[in-house]
Amino acid sequence: MQLDYTTVGHVTVDVMGEGIRRPGGSAFYSALQAARLGRRARIVTRGVGTEIEALLEPYRGELELEVQEAPCTTCLQTLGKGPERAQRVLAWAGALEGELAIDSEVLHLAPVARETPRSWRGAAGFVGLTPQGLLRTWSQREDRVRLADLRAEQLPAHCDAAVLSRLERPFCAPLLDGRTLVAVTDEAAPTELLLRDGEAVRTAVPPVERIRDDTGAGDVFAAAFFLALAEGRDARAACAFANAAAAVRLSGEGPEAVGDGAAIEARMGAVG
Repeated sequence: MQLDYTTVGHVTVDVMGEGIRRPGGSAFYSALQAARLGRRARIVTRGVGTEIEALLEPYRGELELEVQEAPCTTCLQTLGKGPERAQRVLAWAGALEGELAIDSEVLHLAPVARETPRSWRGAAGFVGLTPQGLLRTWSQREDRVRLADLRAEQLPAHCDAAVLSRLERPFCAPLLDGRTLVAVTDEAAPTELLLRDGEAVRTAVPPVERIRDDTGAGDVFAAAFFLALAEGRDARAACAFANAAAAVRLSGEGPEAVGDGAAIEARMGAVG
């Protein structure tokens, strides 16, 4: 049976301040946003199956899960917030192996640490990419993650849209050739849309009175953006919806703050 939304990438153990451990990874946050928009969502990931299942137990009723077994689960330590955020790779589950079987309205390639494939078997009506994990490099265990230039050979053969941050943009030249619709997020500043005709437009972000936690906000944006585009909304309307989804996430803490459709639509009305 075809899924509505499939994410491919590592579900991670995120080690936050004071040693708090919680589920993380673009694949997790994006799939959770899709599920809370009423979509049948599935995560294809790699790691220790029992550990990942335990991490996602609170969300078992919302998400479907496929785990490739590995000796360890990817574990990231997060230091700081916002532009000052830094991460360390404490453990890496390795690249996803084999030819993945996909049957999904939306396929979201959501790497956190160079793990996603360039190709797959089956059908994907819409392909979205968040390339941050393809940019990341680290030299040894517990080394801080740094960004490196994206290479064309890392990209899938076809990509309908991509979402990246202002800080990632200088490293993403192969995505900025005008063939792919790209949204560039910039925290509270307007999101820039790079349209396929070469035009660049900016879409305002709803105000957030107090940002409690920004983890996963870009992933939430991406899921809302890709789903809206796949439904047929134009790029500007899809971006406005995605900006509101990110604002809802930023107003709370952790995965529980990922909003549903009603919360997102209400936040869209806050844009002046």
